[in-house]
Amino acid sequence: MGKTIPGPLGSVNTPASVKDGTLPLQPTPPPGPVGGKPAEPAAAAASPAAEVKKQPPAQDPDIETLDLNSTAKKAAYALKKEHPDVSFTSGRRDKAEQASAMASNVVLNRKWISQTYATSTASKACQKWVDDNPKKTTKDEIAAGLEGVLDKLTDAELGQLSKHLGGSAFDVQPVAQDADKIKKTIRTLAGLRKFLDKEGGLDRWHAEF
Repeated sequence: MGKTIPGPLGSVNTPASVKDGTLPLQPTPPPGPVGGKPAEPAAAAASPAAEVKKQPPAQDPDIETLDLNSTAKKAAYALKKEHPDVSFTSGRRDKAEQASAMASNVVLNRKWISQTYATSTASKACQKWVDDNPKKTTKDEIAAGLEGVLDKLTDAELGQLSKHLGGSAFDVQPVAQDADKIKKTIRTLAGLRKFLDKEGGLDRWHAEF
């Protein structure tokens, strides 16, 4: 055995030398409490990204700004949940906004109003103005003329023209990718009364409730 050098009381003696081919004795850690278990390595902290599952926002600003009634709003949220990339182009409109929306289509098709809306006092009055004013060709000119027509109608007559005026309709931007899937979802929305993917020969996705 190699010679040891005594140390202070309670310390571990270290060999001064060892025989060739042997390793020096290593000091051992002090014993733990009787019956105690070895310390376990701390578990790695879970990543916050792993803990929090991505949830859709409670309120979608793109939908909230549409100012829809409760039935149409629920339908819009249901559609967005199934197809997060859908884009809404129109919701509730006042008379000026309704006139502008119609004008943007009349510019492309002078018979768009009669070909799109059900026959009513309002739709006939609007189409008559377009027919009587062939020289009014820009969107702004047509919108101003149609707004003047709408201003003369009663609320009941306006309600027969467009569900947008009561916040019970929204329009969706037509797309080519997944078009059939999106249309299928729209047709199954709760409270849907009518869905059109063409209006007056133009590609327009319109859902009313």
